[in-house]
Amino acid sequence: MDRIVHAFLTLEQHLRAVVSTPQSYRPSHCPHCGFGGLWGHAFYGRKADHSNGGELNPAPVPRFRCLSCNRTCSRLPLCICPRRWYAWALQQRVLSLMLFGLSLRCAAALTGLSRHTVRRWWAWLRERTEHFAFHLRSRFPELGRTEGVATFWRACLSLMPLDKAMAWLDRDGLIVP
Repeated sequence: MDRIVHAFLTLEQHLRAVVSTPQSYRPSHCPHCGFGGLWGHAFYGRKADHSNGGELNPAPVPRFRCLSCNRTCSRLPLCICPRRWYAWALQQRVLSLMLFGLSLRCAAALTGLSRHTVRRWWAWLRERTEHFAFHLRSRFPELGRTEGVATFWRACLSLMPLDKAMAWLDRDGLIVP
């Protein structure tokens, strides 16, 4: 099951879809036991509006309950990161700075993030690049046989934004931030 729904690129689209077409979020089967026919099980709120006012917070995220195993799962729009509070665009900006040779300290200063956060994101990406590259290259052969973390991710980010790359990896069943 895809945890990320590709159809909703912005928070505004997501909010409209939750009200007008909530079935677009319903998974076809349980990710835990494979049983089909999950029931809507309310919503939980996520802080997803990173603008100064944050008027759209909390954004409702639909949850579903399996009638067979009684476990729940949720589906997120592409505009909300599954495991990080920060927006995909900010993560891409930080990683791009690092990929083009800026230091941790400089990337943190330019983005207003702590060095610890930047270091954690950079380490996370480096650790998973080989696995991610294998899956992305199998889907996008134009990524070619690039060598090294920086070369691969520069090629990938020139082809698609980080949110799209992570959504494809999520579709393949990999854990993304």
